[in-house]
Amino acid sequence: MGVVMFYHLTRSSAEDTLRLLLPRALGQGWRVMLRGTDRVRLEALDLALWRVPEEGFLPHGMEGGPHDAVQPVLLGTGAIGNGAQALMLLDGAETQAAEAAPLERVWILFDGLDEAELARARGQWKALTGAGVKAQYWSEESGRWEKKAEAG
Repeated sequence: MGVVMFYHLTRSSAEDTLRLLLPRALGQGWRVMLRGTDRVRLEALDLALWRVPEEGFLPHGMEGGPHDAVQPVLLGTGAIGNGAQALMLLDGAETQAAEAAPLERVWILFDGLDEAELARARGQWKALTGAGVKAQYWSEESGRWEKKAEAG
């Protein structure tokens, strides 16, 4: 069983944070499902990930293509479609304990300046930790990422 890591974004954008986390996940040999709630936003992320030459190529694809099952990073709104060992959630996308528990890592990125996203993240923390899933809360309020809480 891995851990669910809650990333409270107050300084960095979701895009900057996923550019930090995704290469680390791929470096571990994990496939990643990047789940969002808005297809248009995911398509914009898809384009942004193709335009990152200074950070190196980040292999990925959009859900619904012919090669979903083999994508190292699959962007979509649905179920894990690439056999991922890790799941990244953006824009209020959710997971359940049964999905999260067997994964190596789950990242929940949420906008700390958006009250609705903050409330949703708190609800996910309670639901997941209440079901026995290990979780960590990370904050960047000091200017760098720091682990502020841990459960399980």
